[in-house]
Amino acid sequence: MKRKNIIFIGMPAVGKSTVGVVIAKRLGMRFLDTDLLIQEQEGKLLRDIIAKAGEDGFLKIENQVNREVDVENTVISPGGSVVYCKEAMQNFKKNGTVVYLKVSYETIKKRIRNPQQRGVVLREGQSLKDLYDERTKLFEAYADIIICEDDLSVEQTIEAVLHNLTPPYPG
Repeated sequence: MKRKNIIFIGMPAVGKSTVGVVIAKRLGMRFLDTDLLIQEQEGKLLRDIIAKAGEDGFLKIENQVNREVDVENTVISPGGSVVYCKEAMQNFKKNGTVVYLKVSYETIKKRIRNPQQRGVVLREGQSLKDLYDERTKLFEAYADIIICEDDLSVEQTIEAVLHNLTPPYPG
């Protein structure tokens, strides 16, 4: 039986934390941003961890932190690269409903002006578009619910999430 957690996945800047906090408040749940857990564990900002440990080192830390998340009645917002972390995603799938907040590449490009400052993990020579295309397949594979946010306000996105959760939660 799934414990009642809601896990938001999606590209950086789709609103996982923004939507997650409001959903948590509306449903009387806790909110957990796992990027903050990573920063707390490592004593550094995400971009500094990535600079020091490299992409693979960062993903190893991200997998470890997210696979160890053991909570109930919590809305969880992991980083966008968590979909590369198999054990972490297995933990989330087992313990909650995974909601993919999807937006078009054009929207992402507008929202993320500086990927490195944002703590976005790009491999050498990889463009933001390459990353978007690669991750989109993974997000869709792991998602229990997909909410397309294009042309939705934050409030409309929240209503769409609440409407699509099973059982339906009060809006």
